[in-house]
Amino acid sequence: MSSCAFNNSINWGLRPVMNSLRLGRVSSRMLFMENYIFNATYQPHFSGHETFPLRQMWLKKAFDCTTDQLSIDKSVFNQDRAIAVFGVGKNMVSSIRHWALACGVIKENSINSGGYEISGDWANILSSRGLDPYCEHASTTWLAHWRLAGSPIGKHRATTCWWLFNNVTALTFNKDDIYQQLSKYAESKKAKVSESTLTRDIETCLRAYCPRSEDSVEDMAEPMLGELGLILDQGNGSFVFSRGPKASLSDSLFIYALLEYWDRNFPSEKSLAFESIAYGPGSPGLVFKLDEDSIAERLIHLSDSTDGQLVWSDHAGIRQITRRIFDQNSTNSLKSKLLLSAYD
Repeated sequence: MSSCAFNNSINWGLRPVMNSLRLGRVSSRMLFMENYIFNATYQPHFSGHETFPLRQMWLKKAFDCTTDQLSIDKSVFNQDRAIAVFGVGKNMVSSIRHWALACGVIKENSINSGGYEISGDWANILSSRGLDPYCEHASTTWLAHWRLAGSPIGKHRATTCWWLFNNVTALTFNKDDIYQQLSKYAESKKAKVSESTLTRDIETCLRAYCPRSEDSVEDMAEPMLGELGLILDQGNGSFVFSRGPKASLSDSLFIYALLEYWDRNFPSEKSLAFESIAYGPGSPGLVFKLDEDSIAERLIHLSDSTDGQLVWSDHAGIRQITRRIFDQNSTNSLKSKLLLSAYD
């Protein structure tokens, strides 16, 4: 495949932005936003789930292996007793570990190679006295989705999820087309992945968000991400994104995600264009499949929700938000308040 052919293919995630540029609604800086999975150091990941979509209590099962030091010994997932500890088969134990890593509940321990660290936010959510110890709240599900498709923690393990929500910009899409796109992408990254592995990964990702009608009762009963209603199955390998307002997504979690997106992509910028929020790779607009009106409606009340630390403005056709905090401690404090508010 020629470099020219692939360069054309990677522009899918920028098409809405390019259209807006031609209409004069967005600065040319938008065209140079980094798409996370095209970073030179990024390593695609298409396996680990053992073909099991994320289930309702799996993140909690992984978290419950935590010690007082907020870490988990890796052997917990490998020993023969793991089947008894988690109450599932060997392959499902591997899948639980995969999804816990992919959703950022656990990550590699930089000090102890034999253990995993626990994310502080997830500890606040999943602990016995946490915000949502039984994974029942919609904000927990939205946060898991955000970690998969928007702002990963540690090594990203959900390339297909990122691709679906950030590079597929059409409302309707075909499973075979996704395979062709990801196959070309893997080739461009010199990632060795078999046809069967890639096919299974795409199928598992789609089932995580849109369970098949022929799935077993057990599979249909616990699809954690399926409750978000982000993808609908039209049959015959065709799917459609549900783009528009998301009633179960709280303003607080939306702003929490917005801050993470800002810090990842524009850490030194004092203002952020509306188009970046709506169409930038890894943005809340793309990842949560919100339309422009829905985003604008949330941003109107931004100042009230952040005690004036983020301010929305819409003057002379220029829509943007301005930031009045830049030090990491203040940002982390605001994020903690927002996360707590998301569970009110």
